[in-house]
Amino acid sequence: MQTIAHPIHKPIQQLSAEQTAKAAYETRMAMRWSLAVGFLMLAMKVYAYVITQSAAILSDAAESVVHVLAVSFAAYSLWLSSKPADKSHPYGHDRISFFSAGFEGAMIVMAALYIIYEAVMKWIKGLYLENIEAGTLFVFLATVINGALGWYLVYQGKKHHSIILEANGKHVLTDSWTSFGVIVGLALTWSTEWLPFDPIVAILVATNILWSGGKLMRRSIGGLMDESDPEVDQRLNKILTEEAAKYGIQFHDVRHRNGGTKWLIEFHLLFPKDIPISLAHEQATHIELAIGKAFPMETEITSHLEPLEGHNEVHMNA
Repeated sequence: MQTIAHPIHKPIQQLSAEQTAKAAYETRMAMRWSLAVGFLMLAMKVYAYVITQSAAILSDAAESVVHVLAVSFAAYSLWLSSKPADKSHPYGHDRISFFSAGFEGAMIVMAALYIIYEAVMKWIKGLYLENIEAGTLFVFLATVINGALGWYLVYQGKKHHSIILEANGKHVLTDSWTSFGVIVGLALTWSTEWLPFDPIVAILVATNILWSGGKLMRRSIGGLMDESDPEVDQRLNKILTEEAAKYGIQFHDVRHRNGGTKWLIEFHLLFPKDIPISLAHEQATHIELAIGKAFPMETEITSHLEPLEGHNEVHMNA
């Protein structure tokens, strides 16, 4: 018996040319906004550090340096992931999304370690602060702007199923919470005149950044290693069970992975050997369409049609 491969690519989520162009435009604009605002935030925070010499503000500025580097790489990754498959990359370039998220996470971790080092060194050498009110104002403005930008990036990332934009948005939101922590530290320092509040807050902020960067790296590794998603696995098997029951057939060897911008799904369908190939093809197509409708992001589905009778014997002798 010969296994018949029946690949179906993007059966449901095919977008019109206008929709595809609009989605590409919105993701590009979101990334451009992120990069432009990143440079603005960096300039504001560096200035705030220069006039205050605050370790907490230095931690915030260091995180912004990382953000600019990470967004630059993310912008390149977004461009590369949109390129179609070619001879050297027959499966496309989508998986650069996971590299981008991992790079951003690694940069966040490096920034956190640098912040902790600088805070400790400033504490050892002696603490000195000035112009706290003006510095706090600059950081407050940065917090508000970053909060709005982060929400926008996460929204666009989820809307277009872009892990690059979503990771970038979460990074910006982390930056916003970092700035908020800095504001609290500066307020405590100003109200109590106890200078150690400044490096203490910087270290606490760095610990939060370290956790955020670690989670991004973990997600990146999981994607590159094709880690299974239990929720997707449960949903997929439920649909296949229901659809297979309709046609009196069986299925097995279900596999799926997140390609970065789409889900890639494979499974085998076992049909009675006397069923016409045209009917088996039609039923397989209906099953693939049902799966495509259940996933909000683009799917690439490959089903393999096999005979039910003698199936195990054929594979044992293969």
